Amino acid sequence: MIEILLYLATGIFAGLASGLLGVGGGLIIVPVLFFIFSAQNLPAEHIMHMALATSLATIIVTSISSTRAHHKKHAVLWPVFLLLAPGICLGAWLGGIAASAMPTNLLKPAFGIFELFVAIHMLWNRQSRQHNTSINKIKSAAGGFVIGAISALVGIGGGTLTVPFLHWHSIAIRNAIATSAACGLPIAIFGTASYIYTGWSIDDLPQQTLGYVHLQAFALIIATSFIFAPVGARLAHQLPEAALKKGFALFLILIGLKLTVL
Repeated sequence: MIEILLYLATGIFAGLASGLLGVGGGLIIVPVLFFIFSAQNLPAEHIMHMALATSLATIIVTSISSTRAHHKKHAVLWPVFLLLAPGICLGAWLGGIAASAMPTNLLKPAFGIFELFVAIHMLWNRQSRQHNTSINKIKSAAGGFVIGAISALVGIGGGTLTVPFLHWHSIAIRNAIATSAACGLPIAIFGTASYIYTGWSIDDLPQQTLGYVHLQAFALIIATSFIFAPVGARLAHQLPEAALKKGFALFLILIGLKLTVL
């Protein structure tokens, strides 16, 4: 029962943060699942892989919902999405394969460093500058590949990387955010698929897993994050955004330091 409540609470927190601040739930889901799985005494060598895989699986559902909302406002630049998608798919697949081959004691600090990077970026509160340069096929393939690979390695939907990449290439921030939400879907699908593939033949994983995806955690997190993301979006218009970002950034710093140092 405690585990169920923890999974539900993780979904609530991730959903609220996503709606309030526009950050991906993976930044919360991955470390929280790592600590929950550790407390359950699951196989230590697979804990980080399960946390990353389960986080990506939840993003499949949340990215669909987010993309639909942005599409209704005609904010998604589908031609740009189609340029990025092939590189993203390949990068996410290979990123998941690479992460599966890495030990937990290497993945854990790597994720912690990424959390610290995101926290510093939030505290700095500075958008990337726009440059008068268009996204051609070569740039989109290379950029999409890097975005997909890093996102699958750290179990996120890629918005932290995709938005500044698109904004750099003279795309308005509103369209960059919307198109980034759409890009989260192929990242999540191909990243999750790679973790399922690599974890399929692992014998000592818990029974309720599909590859490295922890099905119970996935279902319960989705149940609450799907409900509370719109709540967070509504609260975003009532609460001070600057203070919320600073508080969340400090939270990420604490989690990042704990995963990196301890």
